[in-house]
Amino acid sequence: MDREVQFIGQSSAFLDAVERASRAAPMRRPVLVIGERGTGKELIAERLHRLSTRWQEPLVTMNCAALPETLIEAELFGHEAGAFTGATRARAGRFEEANGGTLFLDELGTLSMGAQERLLRAVEYGEVARIGANKPITVDVRIVAATNENLPRMAEEGRFRPDLLDRLSFEVITLPPLRVREGDVAVLADYYGRRMAAELGWPAWPGFAAHVSEQMDKYAWPGNVRELRNVVERAVYRWDDPGRAIGHIQFDPFESPWRPAALMGAPVPARSAAVDRPAPAAVASDFDAVADLRSAVDAHERAILEHHLGRNRYNQRQTAKALGLTYDQLRHCLRKHGLLERGEVA
Repeated sequence: MDREVQFIGQSSAFLDAVERASRAAPMRRPVLVIGERGTGKELIAERLHRLSTRWQEPLVTMNCAALPETLIEAELFGHEAGAFTGATRARAGRFEEANGGTLFLDELGTLSMGAQERLLRAVEYGEVARIGANKPITVDVRIVAATNENLPRMAEEGRFRPDLLDRLSFEVITLPPLRVREGDVAVLADYYGRRMAAELGWPAWPGFAAHVSEQMDKYAWPGNVRELRNVVERAVYRWDDPGRAIGHIQFDPFESPWRPAALMGAPVPARSAAVDRPAPAAVASDFDAVADLRSAVDAHERAILEHHLGRNRYNQRQTAKALGLTYDQLRHCLRKHGLLERGEVA
């Protein structure tokens, strides 16, 4: 497996999915890969192909959602010259291109019913017919399909052929989302952080500050590994002090005080003296879990300080300004939480 298709993780949920893919790889049967966006469905398809007896043959990928419905069948099965307007010459489809190897169909749930019917015949009998052709062509193709849709429900609702679902689901590999992969956020963040630091020519990898690691661990990661990679690499390249642990991370790349109203989903308020001062930080709403008010307040205050220090590259005067404090007031807060003594702030 090359550098771009490595599997990074140590959680049991993740390793179980990878192990299931490894066991299914030598089989000639279809495999259905289920998972949220960014969970690595294409990497699993790559593994299924590379560990199979077909590893030297083509691995052909087709994103079923990337083409209009009118072109999907022509893309899958090919066409003869003159089969439709614009078909000036014959063209082989993805099935013919993948003959002897593996065809990976991503976003399977977007296929039209007509394309599903033709796909069923191809899977069932190993025959495809180009659009406009009189005779079918025999192909030897292993199908790996992926989706984030609920295909059994779609079949019940008449939006997906149950017989096709039966044929494709010899083995179903469901990839766990990153939020349930215990311990994997730290492993992945360190891996992508080191790669980005090496790309930037940093002399060493400083790692992430403790509060940043905590923020990443608590984040829900709706975009899963793909989102984590972007967040981590963006944090590293924006950090201009390679000798200090990365102290700030931004999950939403569109976050900005000058974000247009269309992106915020709300009208821009009229400018007034009130908007010149930062809004109060959001407070955790799980009040039932608070058993010690003083400790809870101290922990929240420390988290705010750590966040703004990182955001302002540990510049104390800029941090004080961002928090509406004087320089002396900020120093007092830092000393109170031990941030000066531990050398976390210059």
